[in-house]
Amino acid sequence: MDNIINLGSGRGVTRRRFIGSAATVATVLSLSPSVFAGSLGSIQKPDSRFKGVQIGAITYSWRSMPSTAKDILNYCVEAGISSIELMGNVAEEYAGIPPSAPRPSRDATEAELTAYQREADIIAERQRKWRLSAPLNKYRDLRRMFNKAGVNLHIVKFAPASWSEEEINYAFTAAKILGADGITNEIGHEACARLGKFAERHNMYAIYHNHAQPGEPGFSFDEFLSYSSHNMLNFDVGHYFGATGNHPNEVLERLHNRIYSIHLKDKTGKNATPANTNMPWGEGDTPIADILNLIRKNKWPIYCDIELEYPVPEGSNAQKEIIKCVEYCKDILM
Repeated sequence: MDNIINLGSGRGVTRRRFIGSAATVATVLSLSPSVFAGSLGSIQKPDSRFKGVQIGAITYSWRSMPSTAKDILNYCVEAGISSIELMGNVAEEYAGIPPSAPRPSRDATEAELTAYQREADIIAERQRKWRLSAPLNKYRDLRRMFNKAGVNLHIVKFAPASWSEEEINYAFTAAKILGADGITNEIGHEACARLGKFAERHNMYAIYHNHAQPGEPGFSFDEFLSYSSHNMLNFDVGHYFGATGNHPNEVLERLHNRIYSIHLKDKTGKNATPANTNMPWGEGDTPIADILNLIRKNKWPIYCDIELEYPVPEGSNAQKEIIKCVEYCKDILM
């Protein structure tokens, strides 16, 4: 299970390219997308590689704020983040996909839910057809925009396991154009059996994210990885610790060659009170320092992405909290 995969494109697990040594951002940008219309030539590019460990974020972390591609890029530059896991909806909205149906409210009537499902099915078919003829040049433009600002897109969460074969091929093609090494999806036997074969075909990775599944009896990451040599893990250390109470380093030490990235968050443990609960960083029990120091010590090329899931405190916002998380990682590693 620990064999190192060598991709012909030079994106092998042991030779992953990180963002270069640009200085940490010094100029605080406005969060308005209009700021990005100006020149980036006069500001320093972000650099969140600390002592060889690449700290980034999944763009889901900004879900409570405006989240167009330009918004996300502004947030990254302001926070000094030089590498991200991009949510597929952000990329596709930039490229012009037909918008999804607005979700009904929690107190929606049965008739409203039925109407929503009817509309959602129609739009899903429009989106499927759009993907089969998507303007791929828009993804080239998106990659250039991010790369010019000093931000790398290392993976894209299209989560395409339930899509048609043609759409899955589109997902890997689009991710490659964006400069990513693969796509992410939630872990599951059907997903791992299906997507790994496409990853092999595209010479990329299918990368799987866990929630609380490791706490289930008989769970084994090895089963999911065994479907394909191109299956990798997006190991959520917070969810793992919260569901099992076990130290995530046990998994990292054994499967580091099959872990492409990790999601960082601070949670209480399985037997804590309250149990398995997202907390502001430093207030939970997840051994974040142990995890980052192990990756630094062994020089493993594992992307470490912040996933902001604790409630944003009153008077703050997701961006301010993400900046705190970046500094938390930096303080550990520097």
